[in-house]
Amino acid sequence: MSHHCHDEAHAHGHGHDDHDHDHDESPDSGLVHESLYQRIDHDNVTCLNEAVPGSGRSVLKPWHEKMDDTKFVESDADEQLIFRIPFTGLVKLKSITLRNDSGETAPRKMKAFVNKDDLDFDNAESTVPTQEWDLVEDTHGQVAEYSTRVAKFSSIRSLTLFFSENFGGETTKISFIGLKGEFSELKRDPIITVYELQANPADHKVPGINDALLPEFE
Repeated sequence: MSHHCHDEAHAHGHGHDDHDHDHDESPDSGLVHESLYQRIDHDNVTCLNEAVPGSGRSVLKPWHEKMDDTKFVESDADEQLIFRIPFTGLVKLKSITLRNDSGETAPRKMKAFVNKDDLDFDNAESTVPTQEWDLVEDTHGQVAEYSTRVAKFSSIRSLTLFFSENFGGETTKISFIGLKGEFSELKRDPIITVYELQANPADHKVPGINDALLPEFE
C-alpha cells in the first residue's frame, strides 16, 4: 500500500496533558465504565488493511472473551490498521482497552477520531486526532486500558481508531478491543403530521411553517 506515509511527525495530540482531568465533571448517572459492546453497530464495523476479511470486527468481543486468542486481526500490506466503529446511539467514551501479543507485532501508536467515518490511509496521517496514545509493548499477556479525555469523547456516534505503527514488525496483531463508557438513546425530534382532508393546503398557510411539512394533494 504505497500510499501509506510514515514520514509525518507523530506529535499530534501531545502537549494537551493539562486537559487530562476531565473526569471530575458532573456526577455520572450510575453507568460509569459500562462495557459498550452491545452498543456497537457490529454489522457496520469496518477494518482497513485486515489480512482476513471480517477479522477486525471479530476482535470487538464481549468483555468476558478478552483473553480468547482464537479471534484476532492481523494487518495485511504493512503494519497499519484503521477501525471504523459506529454505535447504535450516543456514547460517552471513557476508555479503550487493548490486548495483543507482546513484541514487534504489538501496536505502538493509537489515534482516535470522533465522528469521522470517511478516514482512510490517504487522509488519516494528516488529520489531527481527537486523542493519541503511546501504547505499551509488553503487557505480559494481559489487557492494557487507556483512558480518554472524556470531554472530547461525549455524545459521539462513531469512533475511528488508527494504529499507525508497531514496534518493528512487518504486520500488526490485535486480539481484543474493548470500549467502556456510557450510552444514551438517540433523541429524535417528534414528527408532526398534518391531516387536512378535502382541503387545499394553499388556503391554510401558517406563518413560519414550511410547506414541505404539509401533505401533498393532487
